[in-house]
Amino acid sequence: MHIDTIKAYRLQVPLTVPYRLAFGPVEYFDTVIVEMTDTDGRVGFGEATILTGYTDETIEGCWQAAQQFAREFDGDPAKLMRLGQKFPFTATAFGSALEMLNGAGTLAVAVTTRVPVLGLLNAKEGEAIAKEFQQLLEAGYRTIKVKVGFDPEKDARMVKAIQQAVKGRARIRIDANQGYSADEGVAFARALDPDDIELFEQPCAAGDWDAHLAVARVAPVPMMVDESIYGLADIDKTAKLKAAAYVKVKLMKMVTLDALVQAIDRIKELGMTPVLGNGVACDPGCWMEACVAAHHIGNAGEMNGFLKTRTALLRPGLGFERGAIVLEPGFAPRLDQASLDKHLVDSLVCTPRATSRIAS
Repeated sequence: MHIDTIKAYRLQVPLTVPYRLAFGPVEYFDTVIVEMTDTDGRVGFGEATILTGYTDETIEGCWQAAQQFAREFDGDPAKLMRLGQKFPFTATAFGSALEMLNGAGTLAVAVTTRVPVLGLLNAKEGEAIAKEFQQLLEAGYRTIKVKVGFDPEKDARMVKAIQQAVKGRARIRIDANQGYSADEGVAFARALDPDDIELFEQPCAAGDWDAHLAVARVAPVPMMVDESIYGLADIDKTAKLKAAAYVKVKLMKMVTLDALVQAIDRIKELGMTPVLGNGVACDPGCWMEACVAAHHIGNAGEMNGFLKTRTALLRPGLGFERGAIVLEPGFAPRLDQASLDKHLVDSLVCTPRATSRIAS
């Protein structure tokens, strides 16, 4: 297999409603799409969506790195891994494109497969919470996610109101997105009633393991790490410290689908439970994660970012019904060029013979 052409697209993909996180609302996804074509005409693609505050990568740095790498990349996996050491999100766009180009078996299912995903509950007060939860329940969701990390007392009251609405009909995942200090996280955790709560995710800064452990020691619910995880070493550290019962992984931090599967296997080997999925990703990344989940994950996926965007980047679109991604045998999506053009900020085309900018 020889790469004939590499195309890179920088996009701004608007959301239907702002995505409210502890480090600020998100109104659109800053996304880089990489598309590779080989000399036989086969095509592979991959995605990197950069969320300021979640990762040290920035969309400007990602795009600069993607342009330089696209000009130089010849398919050598070692070069891909070196890029991934500094720019894991960026490298994943290239890595997953290359795997797809090579016919990654992970991206196929033998029979129609439903991959349940969680629903995001945005309401903050009593009647609105009850109404929105009922809508999620009727839509087929049986796991919901609640964003906290703002004010420990207000967050705790909101969670109690959500528990009163849920009453055993769904599992609740609580995500602080690193929003608390150690003291705030401890105060919030101590206020929790464990009823219907599946897990409490990433209360404190990714690198502050002491703060996380302080919260974990008092929490009456299972803990999960997310932003702290970028590879096998972080998974091993989580197990060694007994920091969490759940570990969340995302394709965009693992560079390749194969590495993602290895991470999931390691989590299981160490007696923890893997959770998979990126809530800040367009449909290319969500599709790939759903395929991995179909083979390796037994709980609700978090790959629901594609439900937040106004338009899809794939054609045909990703199947979804009753709170689950539906994967069909033989599903082979392509990038929707009209959608790429609609959200385009910049792009680049590279070949072994020439490099030319095609839009800006």
